[in-house]
Amino acid sequence: MDGKPVIVGVDGSPDSLRALRWAADYAQLVGAPLEAVITWEVETLYATTFAGAWDTTAVEQRHREFLDEAVTTALGDGAQVRTRVEKGNASEVLVRASEDAQMVVVGSRGHGGFAGMMLGSVSQHLVTHARCPVLVLPHKDRTKQ
Repeated sequence: MDGKPVIVGVDGSPDSLRALRWAADYAQLVGAPLEAVITWEVETLYATTFAGAWDTTAVEQRHREFLDEAVTTALGDGAQVRTRVEKGNASEVLVRASEDAQMVVVGSRGHGGFAGMMLGSVSQHLVTHARCPVLVLPHKDRTKQ
């Protein structure tokens, strides 16, 4: 295929780690670069904001460390993956990334929202707005194994 990356949205949830593993396997199969993306917003950090001034550089660094740990957990040390930490709404960031991607991969549910939903808000937004194919890995219910 072309040199466009396979993009995977990561938030540390079990579904996003499964999506990361799937995306890594697919990227290797088609010879594409893999890029893991995590986002953050001021609105999600409201407790810190109201507690006083906060350093966006430190917030971004914590997210970078969190993403690096998620990549290591899912893929092991030395995985061939680019990582990106971006300020903004996850849905919007991933839709923008889809413009230059061959595929975007996400888990069906992340850390937010309601546990009973079949699709999370990010995955729902992506399947209707992305500019490339989107794969939403179904939630794996660990209680029904």
